[in-house]
Amino acid sequence: MSDAGRHTVTFDESAAGERLDRALAAALPSLTRSRVKALIEGRCVALAGGQTIEEPSRKVKTGDVVIVDIPEAEPAVPLAQDMALEVLFEDADLLVLNKPAGMVVHPAPGNPDRTLVNALLAHCGDSLSGIGGVRRPGIVHRLDKDTSGVMVVAKNDRTHHALSKLFAAHDLERIYTALVWGAPKPERGTIEAALGRHPVDRKRMAVRKSGGKAAHTEYWLEKRFGQPLAPIASLVGARLGTGRTHQVRVHMAHIGCPVVGDPVYGRKSRNGPAPEALKLFPRQALHASVLAFEHPTTGKVVRFATELPQDFRKLVGTLNGVK
Repeated sequence: MSDAGRHTVTFDESAAGERLDRALAAALPSLTRSRVKALIEGRCVALAGGQTIEEPSRKVKTGDVVIVDIPEAEPAVPLAQDMALEVLFEDADLLVLNKPAGMVVHPAPGNPDRTLVNALLAHCGDSLSGIGGVRRPGIVHRLDKDTSGVMVVAKNDRTHHALSKLFAAHDLERIYTALVWGAPKPERGTIEAALGRHPVDRKRMAVRKSGGKAAHTEYWLEKRFGQPLAPIASLVGARLGTGRTHQVRVHMAHIGCPVVGDPVYGRKSRNGPAPEALKLFPRQALHASVLAFEHPTTGKVVRFATELPQDFRKLVGTLNGVK
């Protein structure tokens, strides 16, 4: 059996009560238990109903149908590739940068190189360390390919572990700026809606009444564009209380204001004619504008803010002339 691809495993009573990682390793003999555990923790395993499983120790029940998505094998060590990076701050422990839209963070099927990881390997050289002696940057959080903005990268394992704890505990500040269709009502509020994998399309996230993870987004209106009572679009700020996959995109769509240009959760204008620049914007108009956290070594709070990228600013400029 080839490893890569989707595999469906149905467990009978003989596996009941067994740890999931152990049971899957037995059912898929080409995979080691450690490989199965990594797939589970990497969100590649789900129940047939769509609920992603992230606990290798989860107990199997009779009749459980489990789907395992195994990605194509990747090179053990990504290539270092010299690419321009907008570095906001750098010291011996970490690097903060402004990621451009269009740049993928990790090598993956379809994007084997020219990623942020490849650029960081070239930029940092021998200063990077990693588990097992493999040089690699410590990516502790991600931005979607077409989302721009502030990211922090660890340059050693100690900093990687410390930053990972901050992100896991949501003990830091993350603010996004988004251009959305319409305008949120009320103008300021909090969205509390659990997120999980879509029950049918596992590449998408969705608000889930059960089986999802708690997700918290505080938002506020910054500017309307168009008629006050029926705006075409608006600029909003969003502060993350949690850091779920696609959180801002799904939450804004959930309240009826999807992000402009979002190919997955967006939709066309609901308010009649709109400027072509708005309808044809080629990516989600989403920017990670602020990141603040306690530096793992100095203990001081550091804060980084970036302006909207040029294409985003140009779109906002076009909308400023809309009445």
